[in-house]
Amino acid sequence: MEYLVELAASPTAWVALATLIVMEIVLGIDNLIFISILTNKLPEQHRQKARRIGIGMALILRLALLSTIAFIVQLTEPVIDILGQTFSWKDMILIAGGLFLLWKATTEIHHSMDPAPEDPKSATSGVTLGFAAAIGQILMLDMVFSIDSIITAVGMTEHLPIMIIAVVVSVLVMLLAADPLAKFINDNPTVVMLALGFLIMIGMTLIAEGFGAHVPKGYVYAAMAFSATIEGLNMMSRRAKQKRIAAEA
Repeated sequence: MEYLVELAASPTAWVALATLIVMEIVLGIDNLIFISILTNKLPEQHRQKARRIGIGMALILRLALLSTIAFIVQLTEPVIDILGQTFSWKDMILIAGGLFLLWKATTEIHHSMDPAPEDPKSATSGVTLGFAAAIGQILMLDMVFSIDSIITAVGMTEHLPIMIIAVVVSVLVMLLAADPLAKFINDNPTVVMLALGFLIMIGMTLIAEGFGAHVPKGYVYAAMAFSATIEGLNMMSRRAKQKRIAAEA
């Protein structure tokens, strides 16, 4: 208890907490975009439930990983050497997660551009299989993003209470933003393509970091912000054009 009181009275601890919360929220954006796109493929009555389950599992995974910090730190130690390139467990998890994101985003883009008729066999399997598959894919990416999130937290502060508070706050923000973001993506098809492009960029970033090439997150999110701004201007232009056409009619 005395330790918590000392932390609460320390300005440095509050600065570290605020910084870490911002970092965790930024890292959670990637996770949230993937969850939003994936759950929008489900029947409408199942989407909110799937989003909440996915974000809830993200919180559980992050808190579980925080309880094994000593093990998480060891994930950065090299365990295999291939042609002079060393890889840790973290590197291999990032590479696997990046490849999965590339596959998933490319598949979704192909489906959006050239939708194939549904397989009669899959249609008879009902919603449950699709729901379970969505939750499984969300869980897989939750694991990748959670490990990245916790390693970031460990690198920024040594105080476990600060890490726990930052993780809980960032996941609560994800929970509040999930439904509005998913609805916005679903209502704007061009935003879906932009978000899938973001997932491809994030996947490539994960693979690059897995191979030891550090990509500053600021560059990635600056590119995402620029693209989102351009798309926002395009949306405003389209709406203004639609209003002019409606007024003329």
